[in-house]
Amino acid sequence: MDKVTLEIFSKLEQKWLYHCEGKKTRVLSVDGGGTTGIVACAALVHLEDQIQEKTGDSNARIVDFFDIVVGTGIGALLAAMLVADDGSGRPLFSARDASKFVAANQAELFKVKHVGVLHRRMMFSGKSMEAVLKEAFRRNDGKVLTLKDTCKPLLVPCFDLNSSAPFVFSRADASESPNFDFELWKVIRATSATPSMFKPYKLSSSDGKTSCLAVDGGLVMNNPTAAAVTHVLHNKRDFPSVTGVDDLLVLSIGNGQLSSPSWIKLRRSGDCSTASVVGIVLDGVSETIDQMLGNAFSWNPNDYIRIQANGVGERAEEVLAERGVESLPFGGKRLLTETNGQRIGGFVQRLVASGRSSLPPSPCKETAVSPLVNGR
Repeated sequence: MDKVTLEIFSKLEQKWLYHCEGKKTRVLSVDGGGTTGIVACAALVHLEDQIQEKTGDSNARIVDFFDIVVGTGIGALLAAMLVADDGSGRPLFSARDASKFVAANQAELFKVKHVGVLHRRMMFSGKSMEAVLKEAFRRNDGKVLTLKDTCKPLLVPCFDLNSSAPFVFSRADASESPNFDFELWKVIRATSATPSMFKPYKLSSSDGKTSCLAVDGGLVMNNPTAAAVTHVLHNKRDFPSVTGVDDLLVLSIGNGQLSSPSWIKLRRSGDCSTASVVGIVLDGVSETIDQMLGNAFSWNPNDYIRIQANGVGERAEEVLAERGVESLPFGGKRLLTETNGQRIGGFVQRLVASGRSSLPPSPCKETAVSPLVNGR
């Protein structure tokens, strides 16, 4: 009887855990930073490989197990490619295809040009990037994809020079008002407009009442995880059951550090170079977000996982083989025994146990009548 009782309670416990996990809204966030996206690409490909392995379904995709995807800069490009709808409700790109696309088109995405009287100043070509983005977000039938043409909700931040404030593109806004259903390639162009390397990019709503002079979202939200969490907490239309962080399961993927000690350059005077200061600021913002979310999830630490490369690995295998690092509730970090690859595998185990996302894949194509509030 003892053995039978143990088996019964074990099955009841598994069933209870399954239902608890099933109630959680799953968030995927991808950092910006850099031009290669090595860390993010390695993590996303491994994430999808693990999903396929644990489900036994080679056609399973990341968006099948997440309810919202958010990204900044090159992370936004990857995020948008993962959720772009191929016309049948399925993603246009797998994680591996998106990674290959970014690698194959890196030279054109960030094509160097020299400007100025003596051509001494180096910038990236906006036209070259735009051509690549238009190719990425145009379906075979010729349709140019917009924010509403996504399998799951998408969130992309930039910084608006007109209002001196962050501006967040979201499928929620596009669903409420067709005036804010921006083309995806324009959204990614906006969040990638790194100052001094790209000219600011101007977008206007279709009714002309709102405009955004955008620069790189990485300046204010290089790590956009907090934006995703607050969006979900306040977006009752798409996430009516979410009342707090206890209802969330979050995977945040970094893109390497810009201010590693080996990369910080000092002038002869002992001061940090301008490039080093920028890297420190961007890393500081990202790490602060990580620390804040670590505190928010302190009662349920396994519900928030941060994957970040802290070494100098330049290959996917090296990134995944690094031991994970976790923020402590009251400051500081600790080195974990698990590698980044193992942490992703453990997270996928929970995703698969709770089943595929039940969130509707795309909004209805009706004209919204309610007013839009940006960043809702």
